Amino acid sequence: MQQHLRTLAGLLSGELFYDKLLRTLYSTDGSIYREMPLAVAYPRDVADIKHLIAFARAHELSLTPRTAGTSLAGQAIGPGIVVDVSKYLNKILEVNVEEQWVRVQPGVIRDELNQFLKPYGLFFGPNTSTANRCMLGGMVGNNSSGTTSIKYGVTRDHVLELDTVLSDGTEVNFGPMSMDVFHQKRSETTLEGRLYHQIWEALSDPATQTEIREQYPNPAIHRRNTGYAVDLLLRSNIFSAGGPDFNFCQLLAGSEGTLAFTTSIKLALDPLPPAAEVLLCAHFNSLDEALRATIIAMAHKPYACELMDKFIMDCTRENREQQKNRFFLEGDPAAILIIELRGQTRQEALANAEAVVEDLREAGMGYAFPLVYPPDIQRVYALRAAGFGVLSNVKTDAKPIEFVEDTAVNLPDLPAYIAEFQQIMAGFGQQAVYYAHAGAGELHIRPSVNLKTKEGLGQLRAIAEASARLVKKYNGSLSGEHGDGRVRGEFIPLILGSRNYELLREIKKTWDPGGILNPGKIVDAPPMDQQLRYLQDQPAPIIDTLLDFSASGGILRLAEKCSGSGDCRKLAHVSGGTMCPSYMATRNEKDSTRARANTLRELLTRSQNGENRFAHKELYEVMDLCLSCKGCATECPSNVDMASLKAEVLYQYQKKQGVPFRTWVFGHIGQWYALASKAPALSNFLIKTPIIEALLKKSLGIAPQRSLPILSRESLQSWWNRQATNPRAKEKKRGQVFFFCDEFTAYNDACIGQKAIELLWGLGYEVQLIDHAQSGRALISKGLLEEAKRLAESNVKTFGALVSAQHPLIGIEPSSILSFRDEYPRLVANEYRESAGRLAPNCLMIEEFIVREFKEGRITATDFDTSARQILLHGHCHQKALAGIETTVQALSLPAGHHVEVIPSGCCGMAGSFGYEKEHYEVSMQIGELVLLPAVRKAAKEIIIAAPGTSCSHQIADGTQRQALHPVEILHEALAIVWK
Repeated sequence: MQQHLRTLAGLLSGELFYDKLLRTLYSTDGSIYREMPLAVAYPRDVADIKHLIAFARAHELSLTPRTAGTSLAGQAIGPGIVVDVSKYLNKILEVNVEEQWVRVQPGVIRDELNQFLKPYGLFFGPNTSTANRCMLGGMVGNNSSGTTSIKYGVTRDHVLELDTVLSDGTEVNFGPMSMDVFHQKRSETTLEGRLYHQIWEALSDPATQTEIREQYPNPAIHRRNTGYAVDLLLRSNIFSAGGPDFNFCQLLAGSEGTLAFTTSIKLALDPLPPAAEVLLCAHFNSLDEALRATIIAMAHKPYACELMDKFIMDCTRENREQQKNRFFLEGDPAAILIIELRGQTRQEALANAEAVVEDLREAGMGYAFPLVYPPDIQRVYALRAAGFGVLSNVKTDAKPIEFVEDTAVNLPDLPAYIAEFQQIMAGFGQQAVYYAHAGAGELHIRPSVNLKTKEGLGQLRAIAEASARLVKKYNGSLSGEHGDGRVRGEFIPLILGSRNYELLREIKKTWDPGGILNPGKIVDAPPMDQQLRYLQDQPAPIIDTLLDFSASGGILRLAEKCSGSGDCRKLAHVSGGTMCPSYMATRNEKDSTRARANTLRELLTRSQNGENRFAHKELYEVMDLCLSCKGCATECPSNVDMASLKAEVLYQYQKKQGVPFRTWVFGHIGQWYALASKAPALSNFLIKTPIIEALLKKSLGIAPQRSLPILSRESLQSWWNRQATNPRAKEKKRGQVFFFCDEFTAYNDACIGQKAIELLWGLGYEVQLIDHAQSGRALISKGLLEEAKRLAESNVKTFGALVSAQHPLIGIEPSSILSFRDEYPRLVANEYRESAGRLAPNCLMIEEFIVREFKEGRITATDFDTSARQILLHGHCHQKALAGIETTVQALSLPAGHHVEVIPSGCCGMAGSFGYEKEHYEVSMQIGELVLLPAVRKAAKEIIIAAPGTSCSHQIADGTQRQALHPVEILHEALAIVWK
């Protein structure tokens, strides 16, 4: 088969992969399933799709269309070729403002589309929680809905036309058609003609019509994804007098790629909603009360009505990113409703919200009704959108699982339906999680099941069957928006009846007689409890690690926390944020945090006993483009800290494979700087000598385009030793601090260190700079953990008894000082952990310290001049993940004349040595070009560029030829006193 695959690869304009790593990455999606594909394709055009279809037919293989891979029902995995359209088929093709429609390729991201449409006053309404990475092809395939469906309908309601390739390789456009055109089509002998003939024969039968009307879900439920939507075709002008024009797009939307391969989509758009908005976040003492309140709220026609239960809210307590989004919560509610009201003015929106509150109070429902306005509304919705991911933070193997999470009933039935479901759960001895689209009659319900045991599998099936029966009792839909896939496919006969199910099978056979298009989804699905991503009743592997992962239950459980939600696939220019910089640049699944977590989980779980579970080239390869930015530690809703995982993986891998020379050199860069600083002028002369510079770069694999960092004329320690007689150092003090002299400040940026100390002196603080070990930052990033551990323990011993809240340890290089708070407590030996834990919260970036002292009243704005300065700030990745950029903004804003604007950038792309390495240079610059470098180039010359990280400053200099200043340099310049 590999020879045939090589032949296919030669035919494609795009790419085809069949190595173990790519197959592993595409063996899972956002669901509980795992199925290893034969190959993975990235088609560039329609011709590639046709080649793939021809190959699948010739070799009796399957094709599984895939976009972001966030599917929760297993739709995006399959045994044949997974066809990922997200990399190349992602163009917005045409927009018609007058007629309010747009034509797109299937790989266009929903939020990216709306960003494009906003200047035209238009948008695409359906809005899933994954909208910043989910794509229109997947939304059509799943008939996605999201928070706004109660106002703007579901994806199917917006699909006007679909350009497709059928299973025989013919290109067909589907759209609305008159009765005459329909009958002309059904008389044709092509595959397209047979499609129209088959549906005519089937739906013209009165008995079939009766069966559909009696068995399909209640038509009042607008979120209906169970089976193929033949009930909607039955309402068309062909079968119902006065109905709308027949359109096969009604059938294809929600068909999960099982009937045709979509290559472009024409979508109806809506005018932008009224600009003024307010969120009413109503708090309730019980879930039932919240559900009954939903019926009252919906009478006011809100734009969204979303529910979160206590379990979800409690999970957000432990999520670093979501903790700041809990600001509106009062007390400990059992459930909240997030109700979005809008108007042409804020007063109108507020009046709408107050009307809802009045009705709820009159009904005796709710105990708190906080109102939230822009820009804080985004924070509330971020908390709501994190629901799927944060549930992975549950530390036991029994986790809230998505398998009955998508049922929908008619809204008036929702309280009774959920009450009965709770009784079912009580029968299984557990309480489920409830959240999401209450206003649409759909809650995402997630019982907790341990998929690692056969007992858990039995419970999985039993709950699924009980849920399906309950759905049928209420004439509901088994799937509201996530699709049937393989998790619900086998229960469709129970919901729709056996006769309707046979109709669905006939439709599938007519459209796809060879069964090549995503088989096993919707119809003829395998048992829902087979091919799961976890092995059952297998003893958990004992994996010794140098870093302490006990807070997550071990390194394997930390990797398993990845839910597959794909938050790491968002793009910087669409959504902002840091995670995941390499994916943002390459748009390759291999370079996402999800891919790294899935590969680690796969290899740790399925490696043979006795072998080094980390010594796999696939694991090394998938970690290669991880910049250790720490963005995932915060932005991933499951807090999968890939930087720490990579450090451990490199450590374990190098134990067997050895440490590469360049890794050893870069890991010990602090020691090299210390040696070179004994003769800084000579060292800098040699570095700047073209022949020596070229030889140095070639021997270490450094990109020729990079400028090498030079040494300061004297080290910070040498300068400090000359300050003993400085009168400013002996003036009356506001307090005492210890200064951490990291290896970069010590030897490369000594002038910044000097200004930092002078700044602290000028603000009235005594500074202590005592002998201490280097930070070990470079050693950690290169996986040289044993040496990093020794340095960490040395620093903990040095500072543990000295540093306190009153006498903190201050640093200016974020990645170094924040190591005390992040890695050190997990790196040091057991006897030092308690001391490291006490030390951690008192190790501060200098901006954090200044803001803290300002809030305590010990620093005031009068300590600075009032000169006007425009500052454009880029935050360091570790700072954004572990401390927040807000303190730097606040510190820089203390002088009255300062105006600070934050560049909405993620990672700069340098990331320590990463951007210097020859093979990483191109990706490094691509990352910088996403947001940061264009923003700096666009800035007027008089604007000050600020960046607290030494790597960030170097990237800015190389990419824009502009100098970025450390915040302490700017504040030093603004001091009311003058240093000479």
